Amino acid sequence: VQLVESGGGLVQAGGSLRLSCAASGSTYNINTMGWYRQAPGKQRELVADISSGGILVNYADSVKGRFTISRDKLKNTMYLQMNSLKPEDTAVYYCNAVWYSDYDGKYYTFWGQGTLVTVSS
Repeated sequence: VQLVESGGGLVQAGGSLRLSCAASGSTYNINTMGWYRQAPGKQRELVADISSGGILVNYADSVKGRFTISRDKLKNTMYLQMNSLKPEDTAVYYCNAVWYSDYDGKYYTFWGQGTLVTVSS
């Protein structure tokens, strides 16, 4: 499974961005997908994740009410709509996918290369 993020950039505080994560390869067994972020000098943290069917979603407290995660299984793409951005949202945002192997019955985690989001004050 390959994951490619896009949509990052520079935005002023209060602005919006929409991140996309396109999955390719053996996408049929992708389970949960999620967005993580890592700010300079900080650990990577979960921003939001979404179940295989797109019904169950989970958000970090810091982004609740501002960010919306979604996925389009037909397009093998996940999105993160980010509104009311704050300078503290500045980070590299990573796409994550949990993939189930029919071969060995194990779950594997895949990561994208990351996309930088910079929010200026």
